[in-house]
Amino acid sequence: MAGQNWEETVNKHGDVIEKRTHIILKREAERGIQYHSFIGGLYQALREYVLRKGKRLASTSALLTYKGFTGKIDDQILNVCAGLELYRHAILVHDDLVDRDETRRRGPTLHAAYAQSHDARLGEGLAVFAGNILYTLALKTLMNSGFERDKLLQAIALMNEAFQDVNESQMLDLLFEYKNPGIREWYTMASKRASSLFKASLGMGAILANAPSKDTRLLVEAAEHMGYCFDVQDDIIDTFASEEQYGRKPGGDLAKRKKPLHLIYTYRMAGQRRVEALKRALLKPTLNLEGLAAVREVISGCGALEKAKKRSKKHAETAKKLLSETSLTVEVKGFFNSFIDYLMESLDWYR
Repeated sequence: MAGQNWEETVNKHGDVIEKRTHIILKREAERGIQYHSFIGGLYQALREYVLRKGKRLASTSALLTYKGFTGKIDDQILNVCAGLELYRHAILVHDDLVDRDETRRRGPTLHAAYAQSHDARLGEGLAVFAGNILYTLALKTLMNSGFERDKLLQAIALMNEAFQDVNESQMLDLLFEYKNPGIREWYTMASKRASSLFKASLGMGAILANAPSKDTRLLVEAAEHMGYCFDVQDDIIDTFASEEQYGRKPGGDLAKRKKPLHLIYTYRMAGQRRVEALKRALLKPTLNLEGLAAVREVISGCGALEKAKKRSKKHAETAKKLLSETSLTVEVKGFFNSFIDYLMESLDWYR
């Protein structure tokens, strides 16, 4: 891992995790076909959805945390990482449905694919059940990973807590489409959004590696700050990136009336006239490129974008400090620091 940046490291280990995940989903598809051809086809669709090329950041973070304390990568942790991928995609299937997204990683979302081949009711219903199945498969994969029972139960409890957390967060995220939250309320929501996945990934890796309890606590705290960094960066990309950079039309979250941190700051920092104009633009049925450009100008012009960036950078500094206090290997600390640095540097691409 020496000499590699975070992306190279994720790609390298992500390929291995994908292979393990493929084996699990292939086996389920074969079992499903024996039950009913339609169910077998659904498992094949899930396999295609889960294995679309993307960053395996959460599962790789768990793997490297484990390696950072044990000095090794074994079949047991690879099984857990595959389980984390299934867990993460259980959330994404439901998230796609709630947000009515049609694409995910340049392919159709699960509900959209079945809506095209059948109708919307079937697509939406299947997405509910399929997300539940993926979570069940995640649990089954962890339980059969081969780790010692007590440690495994602790890891599963952490994942279950994260699952409850992210669902609570998503409910607030949905509520915010109908109200304007304050900064503190946004943090209440964000404390269980990306943070829940980072906390589960790093925490599970540490628990299964028998890391000292102090190190586990430090990692979980660092993971929360990493989650804030990730959320702010992801929201800024959605607002300010081009379609070519983003891989899909920008402004999608704003069009759904979501409330990223930089928009909340805008409502506080822009003058009343500009805020009212901004609200009118965001309430229109569609947000075209011209409208998005005007929205961007208000957010950037009043200083809200820079304010959100500054908050994110503060969280980055805290996360790196906490990581430095753990007994993780230098190489693994370097991976996490490289990722955090990327999040911060990428903020400067958007003005």
